[in-house]
Amino acid sequence: MHRLAILAVPAILSAQSQQQAPLAPPAAPREARALWVATVNNMDWPSRQGLPAEEQQRELLAILDRAAELNMNTIVFQVRPEADALYRSDLEPWSRYLTGEQGRSPGWDPLAFAVAESHKRGLELHAWFNPYRVAFHKERPRSGSHISRRRPDLVVEYAQFLWMDPALPEVRQLMIRVITDVVRRYDVDGVHIDDYFYPYPASRDGRPLPFPDARTYRSYRNGGGQLSLGDWRRRNVDNLVRDFYAAVKKEKPWVKVGISPFGVWRPGYPAGTTAGLDQHAELFADVRKWLHEGWLDYLAPQLYWPTRGPQAFPLLLQWWVQESQRGRHVWPGLALYKLPLDGSRRMRAMEIAEQVQLTRAAPGAEGHIHFNARILMDNVDGIGDYLARLYAEPVLPPAFPWLDSIPPARPEARVARQGGSSVLHLTPTGQKRVAHWLIHSRSGDQWQRTVLPGVARAHILGDRVSAELLAVSAVDRSGNVSDAAILRLDSP
Repeated sequence: MHRLAILAVPAILSAQSQQQAPLAPPAAPREARALWVATVNNMDWPSRQGLPAEEQQRELLAILDRAAELNMNTIVFQVRPEADALYRSDLEPWSRYLTGEQGRSPGWDPLAFAVAESHKRGLELHAWFNPYRVAFHKERPRSGSHISRRRPDLVVEYAQFLWMDPALPEVRQLMIRVITDVVRRYDVDGVHIDDYFYPYPASRDGRPLPFPDARTYRSYRNGGGQLSLGDWRRRNVDNLVRDFYAAVKKEKPWVKVGISPFGVWRPGYPAGTTAGLDQHAELFADVRKWLHEGWLDYLAPQLYWPTRGPQAFPLLLQWWVQESQRGRHVWPGLALYKLPLDGSRRMRAMEIAEQVQLTRAAPGAEGHIHFNARILMDNVDGIGDYLARLYAEPVLPPAFPWLDSIPPARPEARVARQGGSSVLHLTPTGQKRVAHWLIHSRSGDQWQRTVLPGVARAHILGDRVSAELLAVSAVDRSGNVSDAAILRLDSP
């Protein structure tokens, strides 16, 4: 899998400083190559409820292995689809999507497993939460420890759903407590919330169904509040996003915060956009404000439209990047789920590949996220084959200099013969956690690059191509790259 595996390393080695090296390695390219793994309704994982733990683990490992094989670098793993948990929690019950019964333990901890196995493969793991949804189907049985049973005063019915009322401070506090609990106890690289703020509009008997928050809005107005209903609702969501971001940074500053909203801020932005939904006025999500305020580290607008047309992908992408006034990353969501199934032809894999290339050509857009994992695993329309070509070379994830701009210490590196093989030994120095190892090998004036998981401490070198020099750098969790430890490989 690794480029370095093709190198032959002679037995006699001498170390030189980077300044003495005749040629410094080039900077490694960066790109977020991410995959959403959805658990709600068993969309991506596990394939069905009630599978034995061993089979659930095999399915999850298959997803992680495929992502690593494709040189992807980020998994966005849904752990709270409906005020529940796909991890051990004292705050919310086990998810029904594991066992078929909400509150029943599966006998293992999927999030702990996913974090450890992702890191073994050089993948970041971002835990994905739904902030307000209580139940996808309100008629389904719910655990006695579920929020709808413990605190029904926080919950309202809306269409088929149960939903928390975003106006209530206790709702905001619960969501923040749940997420910071995960950040504190698990070695996640990021946390992520999706586009379900106030719910997508529903109707009944052909008429719009209002969200049932008249009581809390009346209480606000009776207390002297002056905001209109829309402004009040937007403020409720603003408060959640602002406080959630601050709470994560207080707990662990290096943990990235991502938000994945509906792909159009408002109809008419950019000009000519209609979208069919005004998330500002219907989901009450002022995403542009969050981007301007810096209440996130990356934004993943769901740009699930074709490359050409009224909501043209490149036009929307350019608008979002231009709105990132604080330099926050914009990683568009790409619509693998629209690839042909059962004869439908909404999009083709070739167009997804084109959108990856358009993103690469857009300054300020350093990556993308694919939705969803099952489509990739099934290689629908050959999408995996396209990505294998697009991702042929390993890259580093984007850097987050506003979180930390100090590089880690130069690592120690040496090569030794073991059992007939040459083995590169990697030793971190200093206090910083190594997230990845960046290794360049030089033959003549050509450099080759590999990226290894930060947990690696040794790597076997192959014997097919000779190299004159190795440059080994440590990369920390914010993407800072250390000075390289240079190994000159002399002839025996």
